[in-house]
Amino acid sequence: MDLNDSADERAFRGEVRAWLEASLPADIRAKITGYGHLSKDDYLRWHRILAAKGWSVPHWPLDWGGTGWDVTRRYIFDEEFGLAGAPMLPPFGPSMCASVLLRFGTPAQQQRFLPRIRDGLDFWVQGYSEPGAGSDLASLKTRAVRQGDHYLVTGQKIWTTLGHYGDWIFCLVRTDPQAPVRQEGISFLLIDMATPGITVRPLILMDGGHEVNEVFFDEVRVPAENIVFEENKGWTVAKYLLGHERLGSGAVGSSRRELAALKSLAAREQKNGQPLLDDPRFRDRLSRTEIELDALELTAMRFLDRMRRTGQPPGADASMLKIRGTEIQQSITELMMQAVGPLAEPFAAVDGGTLDPLASRFAARYCNYRKTTIYAGSNEIQRNIIAKMTLGL
Repeated sequence: MDLNDSADERAFRGEVRAWLEASLPADIRAKITGYGHLSKDDYLRWHRILAAKGWSVPHWPLDWGGTGWDVTRRYIFDEEFGLAGAPMLPPFGPSMCASVLLRFGTPAQQQRFLPRIRDGLDFWVQGYSEPGAGSDLASLKTRAVRQGDHYLVTGQKIWTTLGHYGDWIFCLVRTDPQAPVRQEGISFLLIDMATPGITVRPLILMDGGHEVNEVFFDEVRVPAENIVFEENKGWTVAKYLLGHERLGSGAVGSSRRELAALKSLAAREQKNGQPLLDDPRFRDRLSRTEIELDALELTAMRFLDRMRRTGQPPGADASMLKIRGTEIQQSITELMMQAVGPLAEPFAAVDGGTLDPLASRFAARYCNYRKTTIYAGSNEIQRNIIAKMTLGL
């Protein structure tokens, strides 16, 4: 197994890095590196810049506007985005819904939705979790009743990321409440967020940000042509989609960028006259986190090598990328908080009474990153998946 970039891959890495340096809007990069929040306009503006380059959907087939890159180039692309402080596009449209449409959609659905997703004309969000159905997704209760050429959808979704930006939402809905097995009787439905009967309410998180939402459906009329695959076969679609969601959770590139910022911060002289980096206990934990990140990257590259050789996607053991990647992200935020100390408080003042706006964002980032080990299937669930599907326990 060769884990080094080839000459062509090094050239490609340089091309991506140079293009990001020239094309990433400074205000968007500043929001990412300064732990700010991107607006809908920010996301769509960046999406259209990528689309103009032909890089908005690099993993799609060439016929639909993809790049034809192999898995290694796609990994390099993602890693360089993280290193540069460039936002990845929200996955709900380009990665998740599009992957489902390419695999299960009708030709009419593909023609209708895929070009608009590719070009950044529609903002998609995901309607999976409900108040009583998170990790146990098969317990969902939002129902869709067929009435002639349409469905009437009634129920509630929760933790809908960026739902307040959504133009469209893909939802799991229960179409057969009498099915003998919970996973049966579920369907995958595409819903226009402008349809009457939809209400989006914000959920303000511990960091003070509006990122997630509750979405209510009150007899929302949805054309029957918007069902993907077959009625009552949505669980097959859901399992396929969740695989795409979890593969990108390692975030090696952005963790590398954050680790470099942490080292720079810890190397500054503290009030006691010594940089925190000289503290053996802090340095030990920092070193352990960096070693774990190295191991995560090597593990990701092993998966890439296997995919390159076999042409097959990774199996359930890819869940380990999600587990370790999100735990490392949390560890870095914890070390950041330790490094800045009281300056992590909102509106904290530095010497002379001036505000340190970046330091004051660390507490918000720390709170926000408590979610990483929960979303895309909690890490406890991921361990169960590995135990069952990989270890056979």
